[in-house]
Amino acid sequence: MAVYTDITEDELAAFLSDYDVGTLTAYKGIAEGVENSNFLLHTTVARYILTLYEKRVDPADLPFFLGLMQHLADRGLSCPLPIARRDGGHLGVLSGRPAALISFLEGVWLRKPEAEHCRQVGAALAAMHLAGEGFALKRANALSVSGWRPLWNNSAARADEVQAGLKDEIAAELDALERNWPVGLPEGVCHADLFPDNVFFLGDTLSGLIDFYFACNDILAYDVSVCLNAWCFEKDGAFNLTKGRALLAGYTAVRPLSAGEAQALPLLARGSALRFFLTRLYDWLMTPAGALVVKKDPLEYLRKLRFHRAVSNAAEYGLETA
Repeated sequence: MAVYTDITEDELAAFLSDYDVGTLTAYKGIAEGVENSNFLLHTTVARYILTLYEKRVDPADLPFFLGLMQHLADRGLSCPLPIARRDGGHLGVLSGRPAALISFLEGVWLRKPEAEHCRQVGAALAAMHLAGEGFALKRANALSVSGWRPLWNNSAARADEVQAGLKDEIAAELDALERNWPVGLPEGVCHADLFPDNVFFLGDTLSGLIDFYFACNDILAYDVSVCLNAWCFEKDGAFNLTKGRALLAGYTAVRPLSAGEAQALPLLARGSALRFFLTRLYDWLMTPAGALVVKKDPLEYLRKLRFHRAVSNAAEYGLETA
């Protein structure tokens, strides 16, 4: 979450007049994240999240994102819900941006998750994958292997400003991943961005998943690899095998991985590390000065990518097989 587009109280009051959500009492921007502009609203009825969809989001994708949240909630997954306007729609326009009002999910995200939290995340991801079955809309993952080279081309010329030799290293990595990317693995609805700040806990119990604005149809095990990258490395860059084992045990207790998925996991983890490296690199180089957004270090994901290159099988992540 972030704030790129500011709003005035008068603009917001006019926007909210199309909803049955009471009277606005307070609002503030949310600085975390990098994609859309987000605000926490307090009204006389409840708390809500207001999201303004910025330029990287294709407005044509918004029915998929909003419809998916409703679909998942209808099947028992705890996640926010889009609030309907009086005309029955879920989208409006605010400060020249498509905008939606979303229900507020109770809980906080964990700054220092432990193995038990990782187990619950794995189970919740598997439950989401199962709940996503039957969702009628489709959305390709624009940030999967076919999209990485075009994204890289936007940053390649300046890559060595971040670290010497980076341009040649990433070009070689792209060649390897494009040549070897797996095909024929089970696919379905993926969250594709299930980082700690997108998972809420009440105490030590997972209360729900948020921020489905990268959700897409892709290889389900790729989504697992995103979580390995996001949850199972320590701040010093070391992979925490105990957390990896817990996350994978939580996942496979709900949805077992096939032999092919397990075999592909190291390559998928390399790919998901590269994906987040590339978007972080682009944002690091291109985010305008003055934007209320926390930029994330791309080199964190370069180190993870290098780790995955040396992994030979999924047991090194903690996957236990019969």
